[in-house]
Amino acid sequence: MAQKEMISRFSLIIKKLRKHPASFAEIADYLDFESNLQGYEFNISKRTFDRDRNAIRSLFNIDIVWDKQRKVYFLDMEDQPEVNERILEAFDTFNALNITDRLSDYIHFENRKSMGTENLYGLLHAIKNRVQVKFQYQKFWENKPALKSVEPFALKEFRNRWYLVGKDIKINELRIYALDRLTDLAIMKSKFIYPSDFSVNAYFKNCFGIIAHDGQSPEEVVLSFTPDQGKYIKSLPLHHSQQILVDNKNDFRIRLHLVVTFDFVMEILSYGPEVKVIEPQTLKKEIQRKLLESLSHYVAGIRGI
Repeated sequence: MAQKEMISRFSLIIKKLRKHPASFAEIADYLDFESNLQGYEFNISKRTFDRDRNAIRSLFNIDIVWDKQRKVYFLDMEDQPEVNERILEAFDTFNALNITDRLSDYIHFENRKSMGTENLYGLLHAIKNRVQVKFQYQKFWENKPALKSVEPFALKEFRNRWYLVGKDIKINELRIYALDRLTDLAIMKSKFIYPSDFSVNAYFKNCFGIIAHDGQSPEEVVLSFTPDQGKYIKSLPLHHSQQILVDNKNDFRIRLHLVVTFDFVMEILSYGPEVKVIEPQTLKKEIQRKLLESLSHYVAGIRGI
């Protein structure tokens, strides 16, 4: 069978099991139905299905497990549910982009530069094996890139960008590097001792975005959104600590527990008149100051000052 048909069959098997567990007979019936629908030969024997399970595990790190009691197969998502869900999302995207020869006729891609994902594998290898890395790093406010030697601790995603969290060996301090500004990655042989007291989840627990808290204590933040905007905030929470206080036709109000950083202030400003800061007063004053500052720049631009 052609490789494209084989990958499509893998996709169908995963699609079937994502909905609910199924026996081999149910999977075979589904593949037969899709064969007639799509005009391909997806029908397989039990022996071929077992080979497919191994191939799916090897290629996509998706494990299809047999439940002896219920006599069904299911996708094992319990160990790392967030990671596995992202793998399935990537698999969906891969298959969606693979179904047609003329993608430009049906899909409108965002015009942007690379997110630096080409370095994800190398950095994960370095993190797992506790080896140092070197790379050229271009800061936005500097004219030339600088060579960095880093002990890599973790990777973090924010706003569809990836970041490396690690210790800058030269200054012996923790730093965060955007992967889209990182080039010439080199995996070194020098080993390092991973700090026993570091956890990327704990490090960013009370943060919004990728700006570290720098010793600041988290605060209780109360925000009031318009009901329409509240629907979006409810479906995609601003922070894992989000609690809904009010949800009616007049107001959508939430409480957050986090460190107020520049990233968070800019996030609130992005909602414009759709949000009001209730607490704390310090954040309310900072938002007002930023708004007045933006307004003065706008007026100055109109007057040509």
